[in-house]
Amino acid sequence: MIAFVRGKVAAVTLSSAVVEVGGVGLELLCTPGTLAALRTGAEAALPTSMVVREDSLTLFGFADEDEKQMFELAQTASGVGPKLAQAMLAVLSPDGVRTAIAADDVKTLTKVPGIGQKGAQRIILELKDRIGTPSAGAAASAASVAGPAWRDQVTEGLVGLGYSAKDAEKAVETVAADGTDTTDVGALLRAALLTLRRG
Repeated sequence: MIAFVRGKVAAVTLSSAVVEVGGVGLELLCTPGTLAALRTGAEAALPTSMVVREDSLTLFGFADEDEKQMFELAQTASGVGPKLAQAMLAVLSPDGVRTAIAADDVKTLTKVPGIGQKGAQRIILELKDRIGTPSAGAAASAASVAGPAWRDQVTEGLVGLGYSAKDAEKAVETVAADGTDTTDVGALLRAALLTLRRG
């Protein structure tokens, strides 16, 4: 299996990144938070998880090992495939998933597209004893920065995902007014995406 990929970012699309490794472009499916941290032409090293199906080989890329482990653990719950596990990480951070499961928080899990009330209850039941506890330092992810620079990063990330600059700036303003932790760019991007979906 391919444990990680390191190379130059050749392209970033709405749902994936292409990383050039030894003259070969590998497409990695990634969450919006991971994609927002990548820049075309820059070097990147991403932990990966390969999903093998009868008719396909799909490579998923992650911001860090914690996200990769959560992706793989989520799939051990019945009814959770790779797409749904990735959707969980697009809406919630790995610690957000841990916190929701530890607190029996069905409402938070049902914010993930594709997870209904029964599905959330099943995930909590099946993963509660294996999920671990939220770590204090995990909230500040590798992509985190302090100060107003987060606004530029989140705006760029949203524009890179296909939103107009005007919509992106409006979502950033809404998130800033909500008082979200401005040291965690991944959480800010997720909050802005939720704002845009509601709007």
